[in-house]
Amino acid sequence: QVHLVESGGGSVQSGGSLRLSCTHSYTSYTSTCVGWFRQAPGKEREEVATIYTGGRRTFYADSVKGRFTISEDNANDTINLQMTALRPEDTAMYYCAADRRYGGSWCSRGNPASEFAYWGQGTQVTVSS
Repeated sequence: QVHLVESGGGSVQSGGSLRLSCTHSYTSYTSTCVGWFRQAPGKEREEVATIYTGGRRTFYADSVKGRFTISEDNANDTINLQMTALRPEDTAMYYCAADRRYGGSWCSRGNPASEFAYWGQGTQVTVSS
């Protein structure tokens, strides 16, 4: 079982920045695919970014490339999502997800939410214009 807890959400004006953190319970020496997803009201949950821990392979959705950065902090057992140049369309509930069944190639290709086994409760991000 993997437990995930998100933090760092909030409200910010367009162009601002936020950093989301996902604190996990798995041991850092076991490679895991960890992803950030988001879901706006009335929309499907979409993958934003993923990282394959240890190997550092990453994936970014086209809509966030160049603005968001996913990284791992093994000292604090967290996966961070640094979000810059935020836009109103980034407004959503952001979820951390993890899966340990597949390797780095799977993790870095982009995958639907249904493929991830473990989920956090989410943290709200609101960007005002």
